[in-house]
Amino acid sequence: MARLTREQSQARTKAKLLASAREVVAREGYEGATIERIAEEAGFSKGAFYSNFNGKEDIFLYLLETHAGEDVVELQALLGPIENPRDLIDTLSNWAQERSTDPSWGMLALELFRHARRNATFGERHSNLFRAQWEGLGKILLRMFPEGEAPAGPTALGGIVFELTYGAASSFTNGPTVGELVKVALTSMYKAYGAEKKAT
Repeated sequence: MARLTREQSQARTKAKLLASAREVVAREGYEGATIERIAEEAGFSKGAFYSNFNGKEDIFLYLLETHAGEDVVELQALLGPIENPRDLIDTLSNWAQERSTDPSWGMLALELFRHARRNATFGERHSNLFRAQWEGLGKILLRMFPEGEAPAGPTALGGIVFELTYGAASSFTNGPTVGELVKVALTSMYKAYGAEKKAT
C-alpha cells in the first residue's frame, strides 16, 4: 500500500476530526463538545486538533459550511430537472421535512450565532456562510415566477425555506410540520406572484 503524502495524511486527520465533532455535538450538545473530547474520540491529540483548526468555533463553523454547501449541491440536483412549479414545491417541501428530523444543525447554527455577535471576523464568516446557502436555493426558486415578478430576491427566498427547515421552534410544537410550513409559504407566494396570478 502506497504511503500517504503529507497533504493526504493531514486531509485524513481533518476528516476524522470533523466526523468526531459531528458525533460528539449530536450526543453532548455544543457546550459538552470539548476540544479534548473531539480529539480523543478521533484518536488524536489536542496538538493535532490545533494543527487543523483554530478552536472549537472554527471546527463547528467548518462543519456548518460543509453542510450548507452540500445542501445547495443536493437541491440543485434534486430540483434542477423539475419544470412545473407545483412539483418543485412538493419536492422541496418533502426535502425540508426530511431534513427537519435532525434539529442539531439548527441548534448548532444558533449557538455559533451567539459567538458571531462577539467576534467581527468570525461573524463575517458566519454571515457569508448563510448568505451563500440562501442565495443558492433562491436562484432555483426564482424559476417559479415570471421574470421580474418574484416577491423578493434569491437570498430572501432561500432564507425562508432554510429558516423554516432548520429553525428549532418547530421541533417543540404539535402543530404543522416543517414540510407543511414550507409548502404553505411557497404555494402562497406562487399564487400571489407566479404564473397562476397571470392566469386570473
